[in-house]
Amino acid sequence: MTRARRLLAINNYFYRRGGAESVFLDHIELFAAAGWEVVPFAMRHPANLPSRWSDYFVSEIEYGGAGGPLTKAKQAAKIIFSLEARRHIRALIGRAPPTIAHAHNVYHHISPSIFGALKAQGVPLVMTAHDLKIACPAYKMLSQGRVCERCQGGRIHNVLLHRCVKDSALVSGLVLLETLVHRSFGLYRDTIDRLVAPSRFYRDKLVEWGWDAGRIAYIPNCIDADAYSPARDEGDYIVYAGRLAPEKGLATLVRATALSRQRLVLAGSGPEEFALRKLAQEQGAEVAFTGHLDKPALKRLIGEARALVLPSEWYENAPISVLEAYALGRPVIGTRIGGIPELVADGQTGRLVEPGNAVMLADALAALADLTPAARAALGGAGRDWVLQEFSPGRYRDRTMALYEALG
Repeated sequence: MTRARRLLAINNYFYRRGGAESVFLDHIELFAAAGWEVVPFAMRHPANLPSRWSDYFVSEIEYGGAGGPLTKAKQAAKIIFSLEARRHIRALIGRAPPTIAHAHNVYHHISPSIFGALKAQGVPLVMTAHDLKIACPAYKMLSQGRVCERCQGGRIHNVLLHRCVKDSALVSGLVLLETLVHRSFGLYRDTIDRLVAPSRFYRDKLVEWGWDAGRIAYIPNCIDADAYSPARDEGDYIVYAGRLAPEKGLATLVRATALSRQRLVLAGSGPEEFALRKLAQEQGAEVAFTGHLDKPALKRLIGEARALVLPSEWYENAPISVLEAYALGRPVIGTRIGGIPELVADGQTGRLVEPGNAVMLADALAALADLTPAARAALGGAGRDWVLQEFSPGRYRDRTMALYEALG
């Protein structure tokens, strides 16, 4: 009798907290629907989805909370190498031996301490690179608001020298120590059988930083376009949906909005909100701030926009928001950086502009506004067709299944 295929799905959080968690949970649903038994491994959290395996989850770590020096020291040790996570994963794979393990985000909570335990039991291990942490100690290849690759070639002392994490010498120093330990013991390089890169850009960037190209598989993210219906009516605004953070290029966007005399809606929250409100007032830009929206409201907002705009000024990976806009039949204006150009066909599904160039972005906003609603709908419709063909859940599952079978 053939043993049922069992996927050990690993991520810090077991609820829809952000883009990585959405990919993780969609992945679980796809493989469960394909007949796999899926066993999750995560951190305990009040917002977690229910699971019969939750007794094996690791205890919650809440950074920035109250606690004395001893508590903070214990947390720092867990960031680097969680003995608890290693014990729990050993118990879990003893109870439910997996066919394959697929990790998503494990940094700072679960930690890569579990990878050696999986390797010792002969469990093939795949990890999706949702960010650039396995190359850049500070995740984003971003320092002081600018793209930075100083740590390439092992020069990781730069993360402390330039205080790349939260502009803090203490936190950056801890991240430096974490990276030294992880690299010294090969906690990623010697245990991961395949890395999954959701963008070709991330695949190529990781190779530039020393990862073996033969160990990286390009598997783009997916979206179920059938769950999205293009709106019948179009509003008179463009929309940005996401975190209000410096690297997202939103100051450039506000300036471009003022220059082009367009109406902008910023959907989301983040540390830049106050500064952006002030800038909009100074520039005379018409900008509305919605704060965080639930999924139905966000779908409605994007679906009725003239376009989604993604003005990022850092190495974005493969933003799900672009696929969502296409699924809703809306065009996308994006910047030529990171994985964004892979998802925006200039002149066919939207427009591409140079990052940080407010004048060029303003021209693109104005040009899109000058199109007829039918012409904008045609751009968005081409995006929807592309999603249905290339970024469907079925394509994602088939590509991932082929990877699993190659490791089996």
